[in-house]
Amino acid sequence: MACPYSSNTQVGLREPMEARATQKYIRCSPQKARLVVDLIRGKNVGDALSTLTYTKKRVTEAVEKILRAAISNAEQKAEHLDVDTLIVSKAYVNDGPRQKRVRPAPMGRAYRYQRRTSHVTIVVESPEKRE
Repeated sequence: MACPYSSNTQVGLREPMEARATQKYIRCSPQKARLVVDLIRGKNVGDALSTLTYTKKRVTEAVEKILRAAISNAEQKAEHLDVDTLIVSKAYVNDGPRQKRVRPAPMGRAYRYQRRTSHVTIVVESPEKRE
């Protein structure tokens, strides 16, 4: 019996399976990480991996590792899952804590600068199917 408070009232509609992976404190500025993450959002998983393979940015290795972890999490969640059908539904970069550093400056002074970190999250999901 269906819950009367449920918003999904259609019979036989299966929710899309969703799996996520997050890596925190990546030593890359969020602005630079967003350039890479924007390339793979909304793509098929295979296309996203090939895009990351040929992207010449330092943060690409970390993003590829996170994407592979999300795919692995999806395989663990669902028994009969075709990995080729997965798509990158959400991919976002949040600011992490900043490390304050000091650089020597002329005449005995010191300039402060910040080393930025990022938190990257990638969510993959299978498309909706009817039973």
